[in-house]
Amino acid sequence: MEALLNEWLWQAEFWLPGDVHWRDIEMMEGEGRFPLPRDLIYTIPLAFAFIALRYVFERLIAVPLSKSLGVKDRIRIRAASVPKLETFYKQISRQPSQSEVVSLGKQCGLSQRKIQTWFRHRRNQDRPSNTKKFCEASWRFVFYLVAFTAGLGSLINTAWFWDHKECWRGYPKQPVAEAHHWYYVLEMGFYLSLLLCVSVDVKRKDFKEQVVHHIATIFLIGFSYCANFVRVGTLVMLVHDSSDFLLESAKMFHYAGWRRTCDSLFVVFALIFLVTRLVVFPSRVLHVTLVESLNFLKPFPGYYFFNTLLLVLQALHIFWAYLILRMVYKFVFLGKVERDERSDEESEVDDEEEEEEPGEEGDECSWEQRKGAINSKLASLANNCVLNNLTNQRNINSRLPKAR
Repeated sequence: MEALLNEWLWQAEFWLPGDVHWRDIEMMEGEGRFPLPRDLIYTIPLAFAFIALRYVFERLIAVPLSKSLGVKDRIRIRAASVPKLETFYKQISRQPSQSEVVSLGKQCGLSQRKIQTWFRHRRNQDRPSNTKKFCEASWRFVFYLVAFTAGLGSLINTAWFWDHKECWRGYPKQPVAEAHHWYYVLEMGFYLSLLLCVSVDVKRKDFKEQVVHHIATIFLIGFSYCANFVRVGTLVMLVHDSSDFLLESAKMFHYAGWRRTCDSLFVVFALIFLVTRLVVFPSRVLHVTLVESLNFLKPFPGYYFFNTLLLVLQALHIFWAYLILRMVYKFVFLGKVERDERSDEESEVDDEEEEEEPGEEGDECSWEQRKGAINSKLASLANNCVLNNLTNQRNINSRLPKAR
Protein backbone atom coordinates (compact mmCIF):
# COMPACT_ATOMS: atom_id res chain seq x y z
CA MET A 1 0.00 0.00 0.00
CA GLU A 2 2.78 2.40 0.93
CA ALA A 3 4.64 1.59 -2.28
CA LEU A 4 1.52 2.29 -4.37
CA LEU A 5 0.96 5.59 -2.52
CA ASN A 6 4.55 6.68 -3.08
CA GLU A 7 4.38 5.68 -6.73
CA TRP A 8 1.19 7.68 -7.21
CA LEU A 9 2.29 10.72 -5.17
CA TRP A 10 5.73 11.09 -6.73
CA GLN A 11 4.79 10.73 -10.36
CA ALA A 12 7.33 12.63 -12.45
CA GLU A 13 4.57 13.93 -14.76
CA PHE A 14 3.15 16.01 -11.90
CA TRP A 15 6.35 17.35 -10.37
CA LEU A 16 8.64 17.71 -13.39
CA PRO A 17 8.19 19.21 -16.87
CA GLY A 18 8.00 17.28 -20.16
CA ASP A 19 9.92 14.04 -20.43
CA VAL A 20 12.16 14.71 -17.43
CA HIS A 21 12.35 11.88 -14.88
CA TRP A 22 13.71 11.77 -11.35
CA ARG A 23 16.84 9.95 -12.46
CA ASP A 24 17.62 12.78 -14.90
CA ILE A 25 18.03 15.32 -12.12
CA GLU A 26 20.14 13.25 -9.74
CA MET A 27 23.32 15.09 -8.84
CA MET A 28 26.73 13.74 -8.15
CA GLU A 29 28.37 14.32 -4.79
CA GLY A 30 30.36 17.36 -5.90
CA GLU A 31 27.56 19.07 -7.88
CA GLY A 32 25.68 20.37 -4.86
CA ARG A 33 22.47 19.68 -2.91
CA PHE A 34 19.27 18.77 -4.72
CA PRO A 35 16.06 19.45 -2.73
CA LEU A 36 14.38 16.27 -1.52
CA PRO A 37 10.95 15.96 0.14
CA ARG A 38 12.44 14.23 3.18
CA ASP A 39 14.34 17.44 3.98
CA LEU A 40 11.06 19.04 5.05
CA ILE A 41 10.45 16.48 7.79
CA TYR A 42 12.69 18.63 9.99
CA THR A 43 10.11 21.44 9.82
CA ILE A 44 7.71 19.53 12.13
CA PRO A 45 9.99 19.34 15.21
CA LEU A 46 11.26 22.80 14.28
CA ALA A 47 7.70 24.16 14.54
CA PHE A 48 7.40 22.86 18.10
CA ALA A 49 10.85 24.28 18.84
CA PHE A 50 9.62 27.69 17.62
CA ILE A 51 6.59 27.43 19.93
CA ALA A 52 8.82 26.65 22.93
CA LEU A 53 11.23 29.44 21.99
CA ARG A 54 8.34 31.86 21.65
CA TYR A 55 7.08 30.91 25.13
CA VAL A 56 10.49 31.69 26.62
CA PHE A 57 10.95 34.86 24.54
CA GLU A 58 7.59 36.34 25.54
CA ARG A 59 8.17 35.83 29.25
CA LEU A 60 11.82 36.72 29.51
CA ILE A 61 12.10 39.47 26.90
CA ALA A 62 8.73 40.66 25.57
CA VAL A 63 6.95 41.18 28.90
CA PRO A 64 9.80 43.23 30.50
CA LEU A 65 10.11 45.18 27.25
CA SER A 66 6.39 45.96 27.27
CA LYS A 67 6.66 47.35 30.79
CA SER A 68 9.67 49.49 29.91
CA LEU A 69 7.83 50.93 26.90
CA GLY A 70 4.76 51.73 28.98
CA VAL A 71 2.24 49.16 27.74
CA LYS A 72 -0.84 49.36 29.96
CA ASP A 73 -3.58 46.77 30.25
CA ARG A 74 -7.18 47.83 30.55
CA ILE A 75 -8.84 46.97 33.86
CA ARG A 76 -11.95 44.96 33.05
CA ILE A 77 -14.89 44.13 35.28
CA ARG A 78 -15.03 40.39 35.90
CA ALA A 79 -18.39 38.72 35.44
CA ALA A 80 -19.98 37.30 38.55
CA SER A 81 -19.98 33.53 38.98
CA VAL A 82 -23.30 32.28 37.55
CA PRO A 83 -22.98 28.59 36.55
CA LYS A 84 -25.98 28.53 34.20
CA LEU A 85 -24.83 31.62 32.30
CA GLU A 86 -21.26 30.30 32.15
CA THR A 87 -22.48 27.01 30.66
CA PHE A 88 -24.60 28.85 28.09
CA TYR A 89 -21.67 31.14 27.24
CA LYS A 90 -19.22 28.28 26.64
CA GLN A 91 -21.48 25.72 25.00
CA ILE A 92 -24.18 27.63 23.11
CA SER A 93 -23.47 31.28 22.31
CA ARG A 94 -21.45 34.26 23.51
CA GLN A 95 -24.16 36.66 22.32
CA PRO A 96 -27.64 35.41 23.23
CA SER A 97 -30.72 36.56 21.37
CA GLN A 98 -33.52 38.51 23.07
CA SER A 99 -35.65 35.40 23.58
CA GLU A 100 -32.66 33.57 25.08
CA VAL A 101 -32.03 36.51 27.42
CA VAL A 102 -35.62 36.31 28.64
CA SER A 103 -35.34 32.56 29.16
CA LEU A 104 -32.02 32.86 31.02
CA GLY A 105 -33.45 35.61 33.20
CA LYS A 106 -36.30 33.34 34.31
CA GLN A 107 -33.89 30.46 35.00
CA CYS A 108 -31.44 32.55 37.02
CA GLY A 109 -33.89 34.97 38.61
CA LEU A 110 -32.15 37.99 37.10
CA SER A 111 -33.43 40.92 35.07
CA GLN A 112 -32.78 41.13 31.34
CA ARG A 113 -30.48 44.08 31.91
CA LYS A 114 -28.34 42.08 34.33
CA ILE A 115 -28.19 39.16 31.90
CA GLN A 116 -27.02 41.43 29.08
CA THR A 117 -24.49 43.13 31.35
CA TRP A 118 -23.13 39.74 32.49
CA PHE A 119 -22.55 38.59 28.91
CA ARG A 120 -20.91 41.90 28.00
CA HIS A 121 -18.51 41.63 30.95
CA ARG A 122 -17.85 37.98 30.17
CA ARG A 123 -16.97 38.74 26.54
CA ASN A 124 -14.67 41.57 27.57
CA GLN A 125 -13.08 39.29 30.15
CA ASP A 126 -11.93 36.97 27.32
CA ARG A 127 -10.52 39.74 25.19
CA PRO A 128 -6.71 39.72 24.98
CA SER A 129 -4.77 42.30 26.95
CA ASN A 130 -2.40 44.82 25.38
CA THR A 131 0.52 42.94 26.90
CA LYS A 132 -0.50 39.72 25.14
CA LYS A 133 -0.86 41.58 21.83
CA PHE A 134 2.51 43.26 22.35
CA CYS A 135 4.25 39.94 23.06
CA GLU A 136 2.77 38.36 19.93
CA ALA A 137 3.77 41.31 17.75
CA SER A 138 7.29 41.46 19.19
CA TRP A 139 7.87 37.73 18.51
CA ARG A 140 6.83 38.09 14.88
CA PHE A 141 8.83 41.29 14.54
CA VAL A 142 12.04 39.55 15.64
CA PHE A 143 11.54 36.60 13.29
CA TYR A 144 10.55 38.67 10.24
CA LEU A 145 13.45 41.06 10.77
CA VAL A 146 15.98 38.23 11.11
CA ALA A 147 14.46 36.32 8.17
CA PHE A 148 14.48 39.38 5.89
CA THR A 149 18.04 40.34 6.81
CA ALA A 150 19.37 36.79 6.38
CA GLY A 151 17.36 36.23 3.19
CA LEU A 152 18.58 39.46 1.62
CA GLY A 153 22.16 38.65 2.56
CA SER A 154 21.94 35.20 0.97
CA LEU A 155 20.26 36.41 -2.23
CA ILE A 156 21.89 39.72 -3.04
CA ASN A 157 24.87 38.10 -4.77
CA THR A 158 22.84 35.53 -6.73
CA ALA A 159 22.22 35.86 -10.45
CA TRP A 160 18.42 35.43 -10.25
CA PHE A 161 18.08 38.26 -7.71
CA TRP A 162 19.01 40.76 -10.46
CA ASP A 163 17.91 38.84 -13.57
CA HIS A 164 14.75 36.86 -12.86
CA LYS A 165 15.11 34.81 -16.02
CA GLU A 166 17.93 33.00 -14.24
CA CYS A 167 15.25 31.40 -12.06
CA TRP A 168 14.53 29.00 -14.96
CA ARG A 169 17.87 28.69 -16.70
CA GLY A 170 19.02 25.08 -16.27
CA TYR A 171 15.76 24.02 -14.59
CA PRO A 172 15.07 21.49 -13.12
CA LYS A 173 18.67 20.46 -12.49
CA GLN A 174 19.58 23.42 -10.29
CA PRO A 175 21.65 22.88 -7.14
CA VAL A 176 20.43 24.53 -3.94
CA ALA A 177 22.84 26.39 -1.69
CA GLU A 178 22.96 25.44 1.98
CA ALA A 179 21.81 28.91 3.04
CA HIS A 180 18.73 28.72 0.81
CA HIS A 181 17.95 25.22 2.09
CA TRP A 182 17.84 26.50 5.67
CA TYR A 183 15.97 29.63 4.58
CA TYR A 184 13.21 27.32 3.34
CA VAL A 185 13.24 25.02 6.36
CA LEU A 186 13.10 27.89 8.89
CA GLU A 187 10.33 29.75 7.05
CA MET A 188 8.17 26.64 6.74
CA GLY A 189 8.77 25.70 10.37
CA PHE A 190 7.78 29.20 11.48
CA TYR A 191 4.51 29.21 9.49
CA LEU A 192 3.71 25.74 10.81
CA SER A 193 4.12 27.08 14.34
CA LEU A 194 1.78 30.00 13.52
CA LEU A 195 -0.82 27.57 12.19
CA LEU A 196 -0.55 25.41 15.31
CA CYS A 197 -0.98 28.47 17.56
CA VAL A 198 -3.80 30.07 15.58
CA SER A 199 -6.40 28.95 18.14
CA VAL A 200 -4.63 30.68 21.05
CA ASP A 201 -3.32 33.77 19.26
CA VAL A 202 -5.25 37.04 19.09
CA LYS A 203 -8.24 36.52 16.79
CA ARG A 204 -8.67 39.40 14.36
CA LYS A 205 -11.31 40.33 11.83
CA ASP A 206 -9.29 38.70 9.06
CA PHE A 207 -8.91 35.46 11.04
CA LYS A 208 -10.15 33.27 8.16
CA GLU A 209 -7.91 35.06 5.67
CA GLN A 210 -4.94 34.54 8.00
CA VAL A 211 -5.62 30.79 8.19
CA VAL A 212 -5.92 30.61 4.38
CA HIS A 213 -2.68 32.59 4.09
CA HIS A 214 -0.78 30.25 6.43
CA ILE A 215 -2.05 27.13 4.67
CA ALA A 216 -1.32 28.52 1.20
CA THR A 217 2.15 29.60 2.34
CA ILE A 218 2.96 26.18 3.78
CA PHE A 219 1.79 24.41 0.61
CA LEU A 220 3.66 26.93 -1.51
CA ILE A 221 6.93 26.51 0.40
CA GLY A 222 6.64 22.72 0.52
CA PHE A 223 5.67 22.26 -3.10
CA SER A 224 8.21 24.73 -4.48
CA TYR A 225 10.96 22.99 -2.54
CA CYS A 226 9.99 19.50 -3.74
CA ALA A 227 9.63 20.69 -7.37
CA ASN A 228 12.88 22.71 -7.10
CA PHE A 229 11.21 26.07 -7.62
CA VAL A 230 13.60 27.26 -4.92
CA ARG A 231 14.91 30.27 -6.80
CA VAL A 232 11.43 31.70 -7.31
CA GLY A 233 10.42 30.66 -3.81
CA THR A 234 13.24 32.59 -2.17
CA LEU A 235 12.14 35.74 -4.01
CA VAL A 236 8.54 35.24 -2.88
CA MET A 237 9.59 34.87 0.77
CA LEU A 238 11.88 37.90 0.59
CA VAL A 239 9.12 40.10 -0.86
CA HIS A 240 6.78 39.10 1.96
CA ASP A 241 9.32 39.55 4.75
CA SER A 242 10.28 43.03 3.50
CA SER A 243 7.21 44.72 4.98
CA ASP A 244 5.98 42.31 7.66
CA PHE A 245 8.51 43.39 10.31
CA LEU A 246 7.46 47.04 9.84
CA LEU A 247 3.83 46.16 10.49
CA GLU A 248 4.70 44.27 13.67
CA SER A 249 6.90 47.12 14.94
CA ALA A 250 4.05 49.59 14.32
CA LYS A 251 1.73 47.35 16.35
CA MET A 252 4.24 47.24 19.21
CA PHE A 253 4.39 51.03 19.48
CA HIS A 254 0.61 51.25 19.08
CA TYR A 255 0.06 49.03 22.13
CA ALA A 256 2.67 51.08 24.01
CA GLY A 257 0.81 54.31 23.23
CA TRP A 258 3.62 55.88 21.15
CA ARG A 259 1.26 57.44 18.62
CA ARG A 260 3.72 59.44 16.53
CA THR A 261 6.18 56.57 16.21
CA CYS A 262 3.34 54.18 15.38
CA ASP A 263 1.92 56.52 12.74
CA SER A 264 5.34 57.07 11.14
CA LEU A 265 6.08 53.35 10.98
CA PHE A 266 2.62 52.69 9.60
CA VAL A 267 3.14 55.16 6.75
CA VAL A 268 6.47 53.52 5.85
CA PHE A 269 4.89 50.07 6.08
CA ALA A 270 1.93 51.08 3.90
CA LEU A 271 4.24 52.44 1.18
CA ILE A 272 6.48 49.36 1.17
CA PHE A 273 3.52 46.97 1.31
CA LEU A 274 1.66 48.60 -1.57
CA VAL A 275 4.80 48.74 -3.71
CA THR A 276 6.05 45.20 -3.01
CA ARG A 277 2.69 43.39 -2.97
CA LEU A 278 0.78 45.29 -5.67
CA VAL A 279 3.64 46.27 -8.00
CA VAL A 280 6.78 44.16 -7.49
CA PHE A 281 5.07 40.84 -6.76
CA PRO A 282 2.70 40.77 -9.78
CA SER A 283 5.00 42.54 -12.26
CA ARG A 284 8.20 40.65 -11.42
CA VAL A 285 7.45 37.40 -9.59
CA LEU A 286 4.09 36.46 -11.13
CA HIS A 287 5.25 37.56 -14.57
CA VAL A 288 8.33 35.36 -14.29
CA THR A 289 6.36 32.30 -13.15
CA LEU A 290 3.42 32.72 -15.54
CA VAL A 291 5.09 34.11 -18.68
CA GLU A 292 8.89 33.96 -18.64
CA SER A 293 8.88 30.34 -17.48
CA LEU A 294 7.22 29.26 -20.74
CA ASN A 295 10.42 30.17 -22.61
CA PHE A 296 12.27 27.46 -20.67
CA LEU A 297 9.69 24.72 -20.05
CA LYS A 298 6.31 23.43 -21.14
CA PRO A 299 3.35 23.75 -18.76
CA PHE A 300 2.77 20.73 -16.53
CA PRO A 301 0.45 20.08 -13.53
CA GLY A 302 3.01 21.35 -11.03
CA TYR A 303 3.28 24.59 -13.00
CA TYR A 304 -0.46 25.23 -12.71
CA PHE A 305 -0.59 24.26 -9.02
CA PHE A 306 2.31 26.54 -8.12
CA ASN A 307 0.88 29.53 -9.95
CA THR A 308 -2.57 28.93 -8.44
CA LEU A 309 -1.07 29.25 -4.96
CA LEU A 310 0.71 32.45 -5.98
CA LEU A 311 -2.58 33.88 -7.28
CA VAL A 312 -4.27 33.02 -3.97
CA LEU A 313 -1.56 35.03 -2.19
CA GLN A 314 -2.09 37.91 -4.60
CA ALA A 315 -5.83 37.90 -3.86
CA LEU A 316 -5.01 38.16 -0.15
CA HIS A 317 -2.61 41.01 -0.94
CA ILE A 318 -5.45 42.93 -2.59
CA PHE A 319 -7.73 42.31 0.40
CA TRP A 320 -5.14 43.56 2.88
CA ALA A 321 -4.27 46.50 0.63
CA TYR A 322 -7.92 47.53 0.85
CA LEU A 323 -7.74 47.48 4.67
CA ILE A 324 -4.48 49.45 4.62
CA LEU A 325 -5.91 52.09 2.29
CA ARG A 326 -8.85 52.50 4.67
CA MET A 327 -6.38 53.15 7.48
CA VAL A 328 -4.44 55.58 5.27
CA TYR A 329 -7.68 57.44 4.62
CA LYS A 330 -8.28 57.74 8.37
CA PHE A 331 -4.68 58.82 8.89
CA VAL A 332 -4.91 61.57 6.26
CA PHE A 333 -8.34 62.95 7.19
CA LEU A 334 -8.39 62.27 10.94
CA GLY A 335 -4.72 62.98 11.60
CA LYS A 336 -3.84 59.63 13.14
CA VAL A 337 -4.38 55.90 12.82
CA GLU A 338 -7.39 55.35 15.03
CA ARG A 339 -6.94 51.57 15.30
CA ASP A 340 -5.91 48.54 13.37
CA GLU A 341 -8.49 47.61 10.73
CA ARG A 342 -7.57 44.01 11.54
CA SER A 343 -8.28 44.58 15.24
CA ASP A 344 -9.27 41.76 17.53
CA GLU A 345 -12.51 40.01 16.79
CA GLU A 346 -14.72 41.27 19.62
CA SER A 347 -16.54 44.53 18.98
CA GLU A 348 -15.16 47.61 20.66
CA VAL A 349 -18.75 48.62 21.51
CA ASP A 350 -18.55 46.29 24.48
CA ASP A 351 -15.72 48.30 25.96
CA GLU A 352 -17.51 51.59 25.39
CA GLU A 353 -20.68 50.29 27.04
CA GLU A 354 -18.64 48.92 29.91
CA GLU A 355 -17.29 52.42 30.53
CA GLU A 356 -20.71 54.01 30.36
CA GLU A 357 -22.54 51.47 32.54
CA PRO A 358 -21.24 50.41 35.94
CA GLY A 359 -21.37 46.83 37.14
CA GLU A 360 -24.62 45.54 38.51
CA GLU A 361 -22.91 44.68 41.78
CA GLY A 362 -22.23 48.34 42.49
CA ASP A 363 -25.57 49.79 41.40
CA GLU A 364 -26.36 51.36 44.79
CA CYS A 365 -22.89 52.84 45.16
CA SER A 366 -22.85 54.13 41.60
CA TRP A 367 -26.33 55.64 42.05
CA GLU A 368 -25.13 57.55 45.09
CA GLN A 369 -22.17 58.81 43.07
CA ARG A 370 -24.41 59.89 40.21
CA LYS A 371 -26.86 61.56 42.62
CA GLY A 372 -24.01 63.45 44.24
CA ALA A 373 -22.74 64.57 40.83
CA ILE A 374 -26.23 65.74 39.82
CA ASN A 375 -26.67 67.67 43.09
CA SER A 376 -23.30 69.38 42.64
CA LYS A 377 -24.23 70.36 39.09
CA LEU A 378 -27.60 71.74 40.26
CA ALA A 379 -25.87 73.71 42.99
CA SER A 380 -23.41 75.11 40.50
CA LEU A 381 -26.25 76.02 38.14
CA ALA A 382 -28.15 77.75 40.98
CA ASN A 383 -25.07 79.75 41.95
CA ASN A 384 -24.63 80.83 38.35
CA CYS A 385 -28.24 81.95 38.20
CA VAL A 386 -27.86 83.98 41.43
CA LEU A 387 -24.67 85.63 40.14
CA ASN A 388 -26.34 86.49 36.86
CA ASN A 389 -29.32 88.06 38.71
CA LEU A 390 -27.02 90.12 40.93
CA THR A 391 -25.04 91.33 37.93
CA ASN A 392 -28.19 92.32 36.05
CA GLN A 393 -29.50 94.15 39.17
CA ARG A 394 -26.26 96.18 39.42
CA ASN A 395 -26.49 97.14 35.75
CA ILE A 396 -30.08 98.30 36.20
CA ASN A 397 -29.23 100.35 39.33
CA SER A 398 -26.28 102.00 37.57
CA ARG A 399 -28.52 103.13 34.72
CA LEU A 400 -31.33 104.53 36.93
CA PRO A 401 -29.58 107.89 37.88
CA LYS A 402 -28.90 108.63 34.25
CA ALA A 403 -32.54 107.97 33.40
CA ARG A 404 -33.68 110.35 36.17
